[in-house]
Amino acid sequence: MKFDVEKIREDFPILSEKMACGRPLVYFDNAATAQKPRPVIEATAQFYSQDNANIHRGAYELSDRATSMYEKSREDVKNFLHAAAEYEAVFTSGATESLNIVAQCWGADNLKPGDEILLSEMEHHANIVPWQFMAERTGAKIKVAKITPEGELDMDDFRAKLGGRTKIVSIAHASNVLGTINDISSIAAEARRAGALISVDAAQSSPHFLDNLECADIDFLSLSSHKCFGPTGSGALVARKKLLDNMRPWKFGGDMIEDVAWSGTTFRPSPERFEAGTPNISGNVVFSQACAYLSKIDRMAAQEHEDELLEALTEGLLEFDGLKIFGRAKNKVPVVSFAVEGVHYNDISSMLNNYAIAVRAGHHCAEPLMGTLGLMGTCRVSLAFYNTMEEVEYFLRSLRHILSVLR
Repeated sequence: MKFDVEKIREDFPILSEKMACGRPLVYFDNAATAQKPRPVIEATAQFYSQDNANIHRGAYELSDRATSMYEKSREDVKNFLHAAAEYEAVFTSGATESLNIVAQCWGADNLKPGDEILLSEMEHHANIVPWQFMAERTGAKIKVAKITPEGELDMDDFRAKLGGRTKIVSIAHASNVLGTINDISSIAAEARRAGALISVDAAQSSPHFLDNLECADIDFLSLSSHKCFGPTGSGALVARKKLLDNMRPWKFGGDMIEDVAWSGTTFRPSPERFEAGTPNISGNVVFSQACAYLSKIDRMAAQEHEDELLEALTEGLLEFDGLKIFGRAKNKVPVVSFAVEGVHYNDISSMLNNYAIAVRAGHHCAEPLMGTLGLMGTCRVSLAFYNTMEEVEYFLRSLRHILSVLR
């Protein structure tokens, strides 16, 4: 069945908005954050209108209702990821916090001098800086697997750097700059043979091909609600419960303690031990509504639609003189980063805004990757299933006109 993009677009009110220039919004910054469908918007309003109360500690009906919704959402997120019973979902503020929990809570007690942490050249800062902090603190070392000229993970280099000292492999499922989809199943199998754990940054992959995100043989998986068409400030760390229960807490306060006394404090098991204080209750509850919305979409048809958009965008950009695309992997999410000789990426982005086209420009929180590519930054076009072929064609025409002015 052909994907009915026009019908889908009716679910996203912001896509009909007109920008200051008088033109309708063309939203091509989905890798930064995705727009929200009506069920998510309405669920947010409904929660605050009918169900708002603090959770877990209130002995009254409204609190019980909010608590039930919150805990059901936790199960919904696990089901969304096809996580087995051995996994637990910890609610976080997003993938960044989830990755920090892995590095700082697991790393603090499991890394020692001489141990190795294996990353890749395509990682987001959120999957680099926390490990740098822990390496400095514990004496562990970071190793970095290279990428190929096409922007794929160099598996020969990965295997060469994976060894008996590797304690954890932490890697993006999909690159937010190159669009590259890493073969997580193969990477996890290699890590397991070396005796290492594996942590997956699924922030960019989770909105695009959910059936490939099963947690089989993955120890930690991090994702953000707002990338999955849900609220900002919400996300999850889905991990093996036996690992979580043996990790030190992330922060301290109410609801994560078992007992507090002047002589000492004991902590609850996961997930509560990582959710101190009042969490983003509404955001986490509504996260499940975003999961439900995505689950109802024909994912195969949606992926085919995204692939068609990606192909048309890539082929169109290749026709531009002096333009280079970074990331030509065989398997990609619909993300295209490019640079134009003699033209600053910020100028392109700013002028596209005059056409109501929203793209991202800069280093995309991936400065080490930019160093590998020999760049300061790129323009990045990132698509979602609600984007259209007409939008891609309009973008290409607009870019051609802009470059004719700038060069």
